[in-house]
Amino acid sequence: MAVEKIKDFVELKDGAVVVKDREGVRNAMDSAIYDAVFEPDEERKKTKLTFLKEVAKACGAVPSSIQGLYEEMGRNYPGFTVPAINIRGLTYDVARVIFKKALQMNVGALIFEIARSEIGYTKQRPLEYSTVVLAAAVREGFEGPVFVQGDHFQLVRRYFLDNPAAETDYVRGLITEAVEAEFYNIDIDSSTLVDLDRPTVKEQQQPNYEKTAELAEYIRGIQPQGVDISIGGEIGEIGKKNSNPEELRAYLDGFRETFKATGKGLSKLSVQTGTSHGGVVLPDGSLAEVKIDFDTLRTLSEIARKEYGLSGCVQHGASTLPDTAFHMFPETGTSEVHLATGFQNIIYDSKHLPNEFREEVYSFIKNEYGKEKKESQTEEQFIYSTRKKGFGPLKKKWWDLPFSVRGPIMDELGEKFELLFNKLRVTDTTEIVGRTVKPVSVPKDVSGV
Repeated sequence: MAVEKIKDFVELKDGAVVVKDREGVRNAMDSAIYDAVFEPDEERKKTKLTFLKEVAKACGAVPSSIQGLYEEMGRNYPGFTVPAINIRGLTYDVARVIFKKALQMNVGALIFEIARSEIGYTKQRPLEYSTVVLAAAVREGFEGPVFVQGDHFQLVRRYFLDNPAAETDYVRGLITEAVEAEFYNIDIDSSTLVDLDRPTVKEQQQPNYEKTAELAEYIRGIQPQGVDISIGGEIGEIGKKNSNPEELRAYLDGFRETFKATGKGLSKLSVQTGTSHGGVVLPDGSLAEVKIDFDTLRTLSEIARKEYGLSGCVQHGASTLPDTAFHMFPETGTSEVHLATGFQNIIYDSKHLPNEFREEVYSFIKNEYGKEKKESQTEEQFIYSTRKKGFGPLKKKWWDLPFSVRGPIMDELGEKFELLFNKLRVTDTTEIVGRTVKPVSVPKDVSGV
């Protein structure tokens, strides 16, 4: 009953958590979060996670919207690019490393995110993800706003074409679940609905901006009092053709005309500049070199800021770029960059991960997902493109790896995060975050704990 141990260091007053012994909470968090994540009863799991999230908020780690910072970026670009990090496996350990580096380097502009697809294959529902991240913040002594984001809350084209209402309802339900779990940053991706067969760019973007506006109105209708959720849109489906100014203006003009809710519109816009999620895998399993069109990124970010007041443009699929490329994001005025697969690669390819465990995961992938292998793929390409699915079903085995294994892998990740924070220039950003973001602690009832 590890969550029970936390109760020794807090008290409940009118259903709210008050911390009596912060150090006691920190020391008990490792076993408490493990207990909550692997609680087999779903209702009890939800109760435990909600309680630990309230404990984290009482310790000063508060789920927040990055809206205020992005409005400042829209007025005056501060010269840094916010990293948005997707954690697929060993989430508590990885988040701890991120917070540790953030504290060492005075990083406040930092987002933790998970995509619709990742929620499925990593088996991390929004409440679990946000709570694990906040628990890691407490463990490392991080206080202040914590930005948790729903990444690629995407309308899947084939599902939408088959049943538009059902697919829209699914995404609406996911948004509801995420907001309840205190994701106060949500990226709506309806770029999949762009219809290139239509005669004009505005008409091509119409299904995209109309659905974004509809879902953005829904978000504004359910957001907690005092919170302006940061909402992102997208014009270029990642992995497809590069975006251009005409598409950006057509989408944003269309959104403005369609969005009927009182309150704020979009804070940023994802565009396509030459990347693909996870990178392009060569037959030997290595990655092809990616060339990002930084001129496009610069041009589109400038238009988004100067003409529409957005923070700028967002780059997806960037974690597999060479380290030498990352300084270009702040230089081109990019407001946010999404990073995922590169961290997964460090974990899987680490010399500290036992070969027998790696092979156990790969055998599981071949058995469970072998039918997904394309005829054109080598085994190396198949494993690389599918091993992300090895985290969720084997989550407990990953978490149960001894510290002698996890510790050195986290050290490798720590070096990567340090490099990225420097290249993206987010060191010493706690001041601007503190000035532009005022965390609102939204109370959740834990009287039933």
